Amino acid sequence: MRQRNRGRATLAAVAAMCAVAALPGQAYAAGEPAPYTFDPEARTVRGAEISTDASALTPGSVYKSSIKPGEKLYYRIDLDAGTNAYVSAVAVPKLGGQVAYGDGITVSIRDSTDLQCSSEDARFESAEFPRPIAAYAYRVPKQGSTTCDEAGTYNVLVEREGKETSTPEEWDLELRYESEPKLKQGGSVPTEAPGNWPSASPPPPTQAAQKRPGGTSYYDATSLETGEWDDSIEPGQTRFYRVPVDWGQQIFATVDLGNSVDGSDEYVGSALAMSLDNPAHGHVDEASPLSYSGKPASVSLDPLPPVAYENRFASGTDVSAMRFAGWYYLSVTLSPEVEKAYGKKAIPMTLKVKVENSAGPSPYEGPAGVFGVTQDDKDMARDGQSAPQAAKSDTMEVVAAAGIGAGAVLVLVLVAWTLLARRRAATVAGGQAGGQAAVGTAGQPPYGGPPQAW
Repeated sequence: MRQRNRGRATLAAVAAMCAVAALPGQAYAAGEPAPYTFDPEARTVRGAEISTDASALTPGSVYKSSIKPGEKLYYRIDLDAGTNAYVSAVAVPKLGGQVAYGDGITVSIRDSTDLQCSSEDARFESAEFPRPIAAYAYRVPKQGSTTCDEAGTYNVLVEREGKETSTPEEWDLELRYESEPKLKQGGSVPTEAPGNWPSASPPPPTQAAQKRPGGTSYYDATSLETGEWDDSIEPGQTRFYRVPVDWGQQIFATVDLGNSVDGSDEYVGSALAMSLDNPAHGHVDEASPLSYSGKPASVSLDPLPPVAYENRFASGTDVSAMRFAGWYYLSVTLSPEVEKAYGKKAIPMTLKVKVENSAGPSPYEGPAGVFGVTQDDKDMARDGQSAPQAAKSDTMEVVAAAGIGAGAVLVLVLVAWTLLARRRAATVAGGQAGGQAAVGTAGQPPYGGPPQAW
């Protein structure tokens, strides 16, 4: 039994090491912006032009699709009578392409009679350069309403608008479908949007800035907490960060772009864009595009309300989107036009993040999933880990718990193979009359030979 347990520990460690090796990296050509890193768990799904041909999406899942200019694509979700459902689409134009003012996507959820439950669009405005943009739609049953309150099949419609001056390539889509947890039984939740909230920006963090390189997508976004975080950004590049914001908390964010060292002072309008999205990847707000002339420049998000369930009843999308706790995503993009004036070299920038107020109680009955903040989330924000980095760290702990290193794992595998070979040889020898070897085993290594080198 002891030998068997050791073997199991060894196999678990080997599996853990293989899992580490399989984690996606962020390798890309030197001097080029990193491409968008899709969630490796995303399943490929094709949008349908006919609603009855639509593929079904399942809650808690991520999908990869694509959309051409002018296309209207359907996907399907099946809902009961009471669940709040959220489906988001992240549109990812090709790097090096061209987008125009008004280009973008619209996401809507519709019932079987094509009545619209909700819709949201994501469009390029004055910052006319390619970058990931996100929008979501939701089905939230309302008391006394006769629209979108029945169980059944609902359609998710993603529409793309593109101008003639835009690059006519397909855009990749990353689709997510999340279901909101049920509210606590007997709990009272306000049904009106807040009238006002603290709108004065708090003083910046006092500690010294620390280095925190951003990720390339929502999947590998770098976790941040309150503080000042140094990074750099190349022309055409988008950096992603995420901040845990709990119930009752308020997020503030500012980006400071450093000066150019080449002495140029050429003006670039709409040089940098900053956007904020909520835990369901619904768009919250964006800062006014930042112009750049080689000197230090800064831009901030407008003050937003503290996270509250009742924010969903507000008419403004920026307030309505602050409806649940969880990871809030910041993305920062530097225009490719900056390269023409200042070259390919990355420009230093500092991201200042402040999360105000103590965390309040969750309104949900059970586990909140993506719509809550856990201690693990806070730890990741403190350590600056992305989701895949945290997964890698957890896997390495499995290896460490087994009490063996990478080299020891290989040695133990070889030892286990040798013992297995001897045991099989002894069994064969003992079971043959006159000591004859079994047919096909004489002189042959057991089970095809020793394991191949990794």
